[in-house]
Amino acid sequence: MEEKSDAIVIGASAGALEALSVLLMALPAEFSLPLMVVVHLPPDRRSVLAELLQQKCRISVREAEDKEPVSGGTVYLAPPDYHLLVEPDKTLALSSDEPVLFSRPSIDVLFESAADAYGSALIAIVLTGANSDGAKGMCAVVAVDGIAIVQNPESAFASTMPRSALELTPSARVMTLDAIAAYLREVGVST
Repeated sequence: MEEKSDAIVIGASAGALEALSVLLMALPAEFSLPLMVVVHLPPDRRSVLAELLQQKCRISVREAEDKEPVSGGTVYLAPPDYHLLVEPDKTLALSSDEPVLFSRPSIDVLFESAADAYGSALIAIVLTGANSDGAKGMCAVVAVDGIAIVQNPESAFASTMPRSALELTPSARVMTLDAIAAYLREVGVST
């Protein structure tokens, strides 16, 4: 059975820059899917993550803006101190609601809203991190028959986040960063 995917959501914390660099650098210019990304960032200063990743990538990388329509071939990063959500009409929303698991932006908030918007056409990826954010959101993705991928905890800079996701969603596919990158290239390039 061929899997049809319309969007990718990614969550990462400690070790995120290195992990995201591996994944995003592997994507070709003709990559067609949108990627929404939450990285736990300090709330009190401007992030340079988009600029750092853009220097390494062949697709567009930028901070998400409120009410912006989701567009393929673009990486949308949650800005510091805002939750990033996907609305049912496939536009992005920024929220300053309470932190979830001490985090704003929260991976759970992104994953849950994206699961509602995209259903089974969503790929959710939990990468390295030192808390359990993303685990509940991954459950929401699996509940709508989306694809759940977890970075192999053994190869993660911080294994707590991938381990937590696997505890709640043992059916998730466990992959190395290189294997995830290869998978994304396969699903995100129209032939």
